Amino acid sequence: MLRSRVESDLSVPFAAALDRELTGYAVLEPQDALLLDADGAGVVAFESGVPRSAYHTGTDRGGSAALADLAAPGPYDVTLRSLPADALAADDSPDLRVPPGLVADRLAGDPDLAERTREAAPPEWRDGGDERPGDDADESLDAVEAFLDDEEKIAAIRDRAREEARERAAEWGLDGELQ
Repeated sequence: MLRSRVESDLSVPFAAALDRELTGYAVLEPQDALLLDADGAGVVAFESGVPRSAYHTGTDRGGSAALADLAAPGPYDVTLRSLPADALAADDSPDLRVPPGLVADRLAGDPDLAERTREAAPPEWRDGGDERPGDDADESLDAVEAFLDDEEKIAAIRDRAREEARERAAEWGLDGELQ
């Protein structure tokens, strides 16, 4: 194990994986898993610091769909682990692959890190390898549709936002104003 922390900003562990040129994986467990009635965690595999695949243990989905399943409000319990490259290759399935910059874009919301990650990826991953023309747009749309179809997750996020608004109103002495 290289690192295990609670992170509210996922760009921190993803940048650490990139800077260390990690070959291994990250386990991401949203702290709101109980609130969102979520089951499982996300696993992102890295090769030389570049995200190569993603899988969600609770939904049994891989690739960009797994990233959509992980898109929950933080913080996350994040563990980075290194593995020998041959152990990682055993789990390299096309169904689980993600384009190099997609993890930083989707989960960390960090376009600069996404660009750094794309630049660090081998050319075959960037130029027609895992990022075939049109696939990223299709995967993005699929991920958004998958998220929007999850009514329970949306309702839980809405309920959490209402609760946070009530707490802030109480802190500011406005609790009687929001009925």
